[in-house]
Amino acid sequence: MFWTSNKWDPAGLHCYVTGGSSGMGLALAVLLTRRGAHVSIVARDQKKLDDALADLEKARQNPDQKLLAYSFSLFDCAASEAALDAASAAHDGRCPDVIFMCAGGSAPAFWVEQDEASLRKLMDMSYWVQAWTALAASKRMVRENIPGKLVFTSSILAYFSFIGYSNYSPGKHALRGLAETLRSEMQLYNISVHLCTPPTIYSPGYIEENKTKPKITLKIEETDTGLQPEQVASALLRGIEKDEFHIAVDLLGNIFRASTPRRDAAE
Repeated sequence: MFWTSNKWDPAGLHCYVTGGSSGMGLALAVLLTRRGAHVSIVARDQKKLDDALADLEKARQNPDQKLLAYSFSLFDCAASEAALDAASAAHDGRCPDVIFMCAGGSAPAFWVEQDEASLRKLMDMSYWVQAWTALAASKRMVRENIPGKLVFTSSILAYFSFIGYSNYSPGKHALRGLAETLRSEMQLYNISVHLCTPPTIYSPGYIEENKTKPKITLKIEETDTGLQPEQVASALLRGIEKDEFHIAVDLLGNIFRASTPRRDAAE
């Protein structure tokens, strides 16, 4: 008698996925396609987008699904607005129902090796690339009265950090702060906010970050089992189905999630 079927279902919804050409973003886009959603993916590399779109087509469930890809750099406000406008245009100008923000990157290094340019670049990669999309999407959702969802991808490093991530963790902490603030503000407009905090994801981005990662950081992480992008994408959707705010996708993440004070007015 405690069972309910009123869980969130993406079928028929327009889901917008940034960073959707590879890794977690692509895995999520494929899973949403299999669930019957209309999916728009955004990334910079057109070749990767073309390949990703082919993967989405293989997962298509019906001929009415709109599966589209857009090449934009999302590191500034104007470009983020333009990308969202392009995806909306294919749906009669209507804003997507769900905004999945998976874009980002990491380049681990020692703090004393950083300069102004490198720190600004990493803040763009770890924070602003999602914040600009959230700003554009929330304004449009409010204007169009869309009861949508904003889904941020942070990191387990939003709960703690260690040597090698001084240029990356601050941005992920900032995303957590933004999500926790919007979680209450967006209730005014019937927009829900979610924050995914995955551990290591074995993706193309992970290969790239290991090229700059200090040896001591690699040593600390050598027993880290990590997860495949598909595992993280599945866990994220399960969390949204249960209307979780902080979505931790493994045991360690849930331990830190449970032991860390959270400003969560909605739970």
